[in-house]
Parts: sequence; C-alpha cells; structure tokens
Amino acid sequence: MTGSDLGALRRLAEDGNEEAADRLAELAAERGDLGELNDLVDAGNELAADRLAELAAQRGDVKELNRLVDEGNEVAADRLAELAAQRGDLEQLNRLVDEGNELAAERLSQLIRDTK
Repeated sequence: MTGSDLGALRRLAEDGNEEAADRLAELAAERGDLGELNDLVDAGNELAADRLAELAAQRGDVKELNRLVDEGNEVAADRLAELAAQRGDLEQLNRLVDEGNELAAERLSQLIRDTK
C-alpha cells in the first residue's frame, strides 16, 4: 500500500468511515505502528484497541495492557489474565476477577488447584 493510499484511508477514517479505520488498524498492527494504533484508539476504534492489546501482550507490556483494561478493552483484560497466570501474579488475577473477567477467574482457579 502506498503512502497516498494510506493518506486516503486516513482521510476516510477521519470522516467517520469505520471500514477505513478498521483497515488502518489492521495495517498499523501489521507494521507494528503503535503510534497510529494509539491515534485510532483515541478516536474510538475498538479494533485498533484489540490489535494494540495483542501487540502489548506479545511484548509483555503489562503497563499498556492495564491502560487498555482501564479503558474497558476485553481483549486486553484476557491477554493480561494470561500473562498474569504465566507469571503467577495472583494480585493481578484477583483484580481482573473483581472486574468480572471470566478468563482471570479460570486462570486463578487453575493456579490455586496447581499449588495444592
């Protein structure tokens, strides 16, 4: 995709075209362009938030995942639950359980069973 194609997509997204915003999110995720993903998240694009959560999980970026969880992103909550379980972080899992995350509850139960 050329720079002019990206520019056209950005203009469409800025004008409220969700398909263009979603395509930009996918392309930004493929490039690992965290800046563009954050811009799209700030504009309210849920797919961008999901892709940003996936990239943060791949990098083990707990701070970014927590930020996205605080903004209500379920994908981030699930990825954070997985990371917390891998690290044995019961405090993080408990926090996620308190916020209603089912995956965190499952992982917490598994950790408790495994330690008995």
